Amino acid sequence: MSALNVPRGLDHLVLPVQSLEAARERLTTLGFTVAPDARHPFGTENACVFFADDTYLEPLAIASREDCGAAAKTGNVFVARDQAFRFRNGPEGLSAIVVKTDDAEADHRRFLGEGCSAGPLLHFERMFKMADGSEVLGGFKLAFAADLRAPDFFLFACERVNPLPADRGAMARHANGALGLSTVVLGEDNPSDFQYLLEEVFEQRAVEAHSFGLSLQSTNVTVEVLTPAGLSGYFGLDAEDCGRGLKGRLIVIKVADIGVTERLLAAKGIVFSRRGARLVVPHEAGQGVPFVFEEVR
Repeated sequence: MSALNVPRGLDHLVLPVQSLEAARERLTTLGFTVAPDARHPFGTENACVFFADDTYLEPLAIASREDCGAAAKTGNVFVARDQAFRFRNGPEGLSAIVVKTDDAEADHRRFLGEGCSAGPLLHFERMFKMADGSEVLGGFKLAFAADLRAPDFFLFACERVNPLPADRGAMARHANGALGLSTVVLGEDNPSDFQYLLEEVFEQRAVEAHSFGLSLQSTNVTVEVLTPAGLSGYFGLDAEDCGRGLKGRLIVIKVADIGVTERLLAAKGIVFSRRGARLVVPHEAGQGVPFVFEEVR
C-alpha cells in the first residue's frame, strides 16, 4: 500500500482511435478543447483532452506502422498491447487505465512479485506544445500490469520524470463545462474474477460488490466493473456479445452545469439520450467509447 494507505489516483485513459483528425473533429464538436497533436518516439501519436482535475483522455492513433512494429518487436508493451487491441477489436475503444505514481520502478517490481506484470518497464521522452506555443520536454516511466484472461485491457502506472507545468491553462477549459473524470466503466460477465488486478494496481482493498458488479474508489475517480445486465440497466448499453475478459465500455465525465452541456450537444446536432440526470452520447468515430456527462453535486 502507498504512503499513509492512500489508494492510487487515476492519471489518464488510453483511447485507441482510427485517426487524430477524426478524434479532433469529434471531440471538438462535443465541446472539448483538444491539445496539439504529439508523437511518441515509437510510432504512436495522440491529441489529448486535459482536465482541471489533473486527469486526461489520450486518444491514440498510429503515426508510423513501421516504427510501431519495430518497437513491439523490442518489447515495448505499450505499442504491443495497442496493436493487439486493434487487431481484435478494430481501431476504436478504451484499452487502458493509467494510475499516478512517483516510483514506476518500484511498481514494476511489485507487479512482478504479485504475478500481474505485463512486461518490462518503459522509459521515454517527448516534446509537448503548451497553450502559449512553447515546447517542454516531458519524460515518463511506465510499469505495466495485466491479466492473461483479459487480452483487450491493461493498466499501467505512469511516473512523470520531469513533470509538465500543472496549470494547463486554456487547454483545461471546455465549452461543454467538463471538469474531469468521474467514473470509468468496464464490462465483464463475472467482475469479481478481476477484482485482484484492480486492487493491486490501485492499492485499494475496499471494493464494493453489488448485484451488477463491483465498484472501486480511487483517490479521484470511481472504477466500475459491470455485468451485461448492469451495463444495460445503468447506461442502456447492449453488451450481450462482449464475451469474457475486462473490456473498457464507457467514460463518465463530470460537468459544472448539465444544462450547458445539453444545450451545446443539441446545438451541435449530437445524438444523445437522457438516463436520469445523465446525458449518454453513443460512440462515433474518433471518440473511442460512449461518453456520459453528469453534473457535479
